[in-house]
Amino acid sequence: MKNLVIVESPGKVKTIQQYLGKDYLVKASIGHIRDLEEHKLSVDVQNGFQPEYVIPSNKKKVVAELGKLASEAQTVWLASDEDREGEAISWHLRETLQLPADKTRRIVFHEITKNAILEAIEHPRDINMNLVNAQQARRVLDRLVGFELSPILWRKIQPKLSAGRVQSVALRLIVDREKEIMAFEPVPYYRVEAQFRPEGVATPVKAALDTRFATEEEARKFLQDSIGATYRVASVEKKEGVRVPAAPFTTSTLQQEAARKLHFPVSTTMRVAQTLYERGLITYMRTDSTNLSSLALATAKQFITENYGAAYLHTRQYHTKSKGAQEAHEAIRPTYITNVEIEGTAQEKKLYELIWKRTVASQMAESRVMNTTLKVSSDKRPELYGIQSVEILFDGFMKVYLEGRDDEDNAPEEEVILPGMKQGDLMTEEGVSAQCKFTAPPSRYSEATLVKKLEELGIGRPSTYAATVDTLTRGRGYAVKGDKEGKTYKVTNLTLKNGVIKSSQKNEVVGAEKGKLLPQEIGFIVTKFLVDNFTDILDYDFTANVETDFDEVAEGKKAWNQTIEEFYNPFHKHVDAVLHDGNYSKVTREIGVAPDGEKVIAAFGKFGPYVQKGEGENRQSASLAKGQLIETLTLEEALKLLELPRTVGQLNGVDVVATRGRFGPYLKYGDKNVKLPRGKDPLRISLEECETLIQEASAEKPAQAYLAEFGDIKVINGRYGPYIKQGASNYKIPKGKDATKLTEADCQEIIAQSEPTKKSTGRRNK
Repeated sequence: MKNLVIVESPGKVKTIQQYLGKDYLVKASIGHIRDLEEHKLSVDVQNGFQPEYVIPSNKKKVVAELGKLASEAQTVWLASDEDREGEAISWHLRETLQLPADKTRRIVFHEITKNAILEAIEHPRDINMNLVNAQQARRVLDRLVGFELSPILWRKIQPKLSAGRVQSVALRLIVDREKEIMAFEPVPYYRVEAQFRPEGVATPVKAALDTRFATEEEARKFLQDSIGATYRVASVEKKEGVRVPAAPFTTSTLQQEAARKLHFPVSTTMRVAQTLYERGLITYMRTDSTNLSSLALATAKQFITENYGAAYLHTRQYHTKSKGAQEAHEAIRPTYITNVEIEGTAQEKKLYELIWKRTVASQMAESRVMNTTLKVSSDKRPELYGIQSVEILFDGFMKVYLEGRDDEDNAPEEEVILPGMKQGDLMTEEGVSAQCKFTAPPSRYSEATLVKKLEELGIGRPSTYAATVDTLTRGRGYAVKGDKEGKTYKVTNLTLKNGVIKSSQKNEVVGAEKGKLLPQEIGFIVTKFLVDNFTDILDYDFTANVETDFDEVAEGKKAWNQTIEEFYNPFHKHVDAVLHDGNYSKVTREIGVAPDGEKVIAAFGKFGPYVQKGEGENRQSASLAKGQLIETLTLEEALKLLELPRTVGQLNGVDVVATRGRFGPYLKYGDKNVKLPRGKDPLRISLEECETLIQEASAEKPAQAYLAEFGDIKVINGRYGPYIKQGASNYKIPKGKDATKLTEADCQEIIAQSEPTKKSTGRRNK
């Protein structure tokens, strides 16, 4: 064998092998082949913070195979990804496989196309140790922080908790926002809108009053005064505007836009983008750059001119503005602009289309619009109504793509185009409404807006955001992604129609949100403890400044272990002091007094948050329901929880008890526990409903037991044996593989090298 090429992912092997031909053998390391030991510090603090790397047991077979092949090859080409992590992987391969310098080449490419691969082979380089050291600095610092802080949380709060340099700061953002919402007091106001019909126009237009009223009395007085009013156009202001397309995607902007437009979780976006990259369809998906290559610009120019016309072309180069942007890669774009559509899964097609549209739109002409603002006056009141109108004069890039909004739910209604109107024109009123609304609290973070905020603050790196969100929501349960019902207020709305004022009652919901990151009680407790005791670690500027230090290491301006030493020595002393200070995190809040005179408290215990009434032998306690927090629990809610456990009745002489545990409401029937389905209230469920649920649970039904879970990858013991599940796709486990011993890398390799199983349609051949 002349040439051995080692890439990171098995998904790239087949494509690169085809491009390079029979003189090359392409193999995958399947990510890192060496890492810090899992259950030890693995950092020699006394000797310059040297990492103590080991080969994980699941990588020993891969290392042995690569070592054998490398010894037989004339040249070994290290082709891991072109970021800091990829550079470190190449270095680990060189060190572990003991590759001699004269037969080792480092190559990088940001797209898997034949030209890019062959160009990389023509221009090999050495391993960039500055990039390797920047990765080592991050890995070591994160290990030191996590390894020293986590045991404090175990001792002071609860076992199995974790803290991290980036994850804990991200959690603080979520918790701080929730505290803002808790402190917010919604204030009612009346918003007035009217329907006007301009002379000679068939469809009426909606106008909003420039004044809000604080009370129903003020709003009613306004409507009363408006009876019989004459309305005219007070002013017309026209202003031509220009809209500019958004820059091509970086990692974080792709994560944000895929969340807005496709409703993809951040982890899904990165998984699908990885697949598209490995198939050679897009450029490398971990990048801070908005730059496009000269080849991409030329291709886009030709495509736009041929398909839309020269008027739609505006070639432009964007410059990265994100705080602390690192390696000057290219933006995420299609490898071939002419590939308008691709074959693949529904998710792959949607994400590719998004990337394609964003890239092409970035090279198209600005859109020109005419903004018209109309003011309408009344002869009875001084307030003015306003009407906004937008007319598209030239669609430009909007012909292809328009960027999404973080607050789509609050986006303005479709804008109207008004006929040519002038000052003094008569407007016929066709109804006025005064609706009671409430000032809105700040919005909770979604995955997209959290990623946006982290990038703005320079905290972490976009390539790590998916793992950070996953740790907070699924790994530790500090937060959950879900819906918030909001608070309901009864309000009175007013309408004026044909000179008559009518009132109507309505429920107005304030603070309801969907698909947001909701902090759980344990998230509040951990954040408060860390903020109180480790202010620096939880400080946004501190975390961002650490990233700047890593950048200086990557540029060769600073020694990596010097960066660690400056942080670690004072940090370690502080950790030791907190660990032995005798203070523990005890969260208790007095809720009020029950009707029987007993005190009611909410507290956090060994099994999570709970509510308790009374003391000693007569005390009652119950777990908080999902979504309930100690900080906001009311006496009414607490008393309702204390009605459990509730004996619903008896079946076959055995009590059926409805209660609530740490995992939600359930039925206790003898030695059986039956989970209550969503929507079933343990306080109101009937004996008949309980009987049905118990019978269903008792029916022979093979359990789907989770054998292992790695983010969105799960190993499940199903009805017909074990299998791997990723997203909506299932994969067979090859014969000879022990499902109970599969690692994340094993699962990724199986997924990469096999097709998802087809779902049965339920039809049989006769």
